[in-house]
Amino acid sequence: MRSPSGLEALIDALRCLPGVGPKSAQRMAFYLLQRDRPGADRLARALSHALTAVRHCNGCNNFTEQASCELCLSGDRDGTVLCVVETPADLLMIEQTHAYRGQYYVLMGRLSPLDGVGPETLALDRLVRRALDGVVREVVLATNFTVEGEATAHYIGELLRPRGMKLSRIARGLPVGGELEYTDAGTVAQALVERRSLTG
Repeated sequence: MRSPSGLEALIDALRCLPGVGPKSAQRMAFYLLQRDRPGADRLARALSHALTAVRHCNGCNNFTEQASCELCLSGDRDGTVLCVVETPADLLMIEQTHAYRGQYYVLMGRLSPLDGVGPETLALDRLVRRALDGVVREVVLATNFTVEGEATAHYIGELLRPRGMKLSRIARGLPVGGELEYTDAGTVAQALVERRSLTG
């Protein structure tokens, strides 16, 4: 017996979410239609609104509903430092540390030739223009420590280094509260390489 076409379309649409396979999509669709139609309606309206209202910030490329986001408009940020991250979630994580007060640029991805994501896809030319605006003095490369993240940081470094831009990379090491015994060898090795002096 075939499912109604509307149900099939909903199941197929839910499969676009990361980590959602056919069975999970089917369970979600059945739940929304059978047990939470008001929730389904809220979801549909919120998604429709987001698709029409949310855009990319002219300055940092993060999501916003205005031409420029609150962070870019804030007078409390240090405009001489630009932190490059892969996703809005990465930006939020850095903000939660309260350890960084500069500006951001969100790539909305990372270089991954196998997935068809190249420099043009990430609009790296826009990042270069932002970094060379005459205000920025240092670019902090805060991409993830994955193969793709490292390749992205290297590529951006090669774009900006010849233009005289000061570049830095976030450090890798042991997590706060972590114990050596339970930490992977690669992380321990990196922590040793990036050790800092305790003397003047």
